[in-house]
Parts: sequence; structure tokens; C-alpha cells
Amino acid sequence: MLGYVDALKAVDEAMRATIPSLERLADVLGLVHSRRISRGGQVATYSYTVHGAGCRFVSDNGTEVDVDFAVDGSEVFDLWRLRWYGLSLPKPLDVTDQDLRTAVLSLQPPLTEVRPGWFSAVN
Repeated sequence: MLGYVDALKAVDEAMRATIPSLERLADVLGLVHSRRISRGGQVATYSYTVHGAGCRFVSDNGTEVDVDFAVDGSEVFDLWRLRWYGLSLPKPLDVTDQDLRTAVLSLQPPLTEVRPGWFSAVN
């Protein structure tokens, strides 16, 4: 779980270093909607694809970080996104949803459940 959070922070840093107008990662949605950047592309060592309320980032080693953005711009994720992250690691981790949920609940804080089944990292 914390590996996902660290990977998300690395994505945020790379995106903000490459796109100076990005104040927070959620701003990528506005940039796509205003057509200032494309819905998909390459930024630093990540490819990205904007979808619905979020974005999927894939690092050059194939690790995937998929995140949605809440109305307030905070980064939120569910167990499916955590599981997919684990499966995409160079040495894949395949865990059950129950094991993921138990792990996430044991990490409160630094993680918090913002709505049933959706989590965010406490800053």
C-alpha cells in the first residue's frame, strides 16, 4: 500500500516538474478538458492516460499507478487500483481483496477511508 503511495508521489513530482502550471496532480484533468495537453502522452518516464475522473500512469518499467480525483482535487484510490499496482510491479504481488482491505485498514493513518471502499493518503 505504501509503495503505491510512494509511486503516486513520484508521479506527482515528475508531472509538476514537467508541467510547471500543474499545482496539484488533479489539475491534469483541467488541462485535458481545456485542450492544453492531450488525453494521453508521455511525461518524463511516465506515459499517462486521462479517464473519467482520474488518470493512469505507467512508468518506464511497466508499473501502473491509476488514481481518481475527488471533487476537492484529492487523490483517491480503491482496492482494485492497489491490486493492479501490485500486479504491475517488476516482481508482481498478487493478494486477495480481503488481504488488501486488512492491510489498508491497518494503515490508518497514513491512509484514510474517504468513502466506503475508497482511500486517500493523509498529507
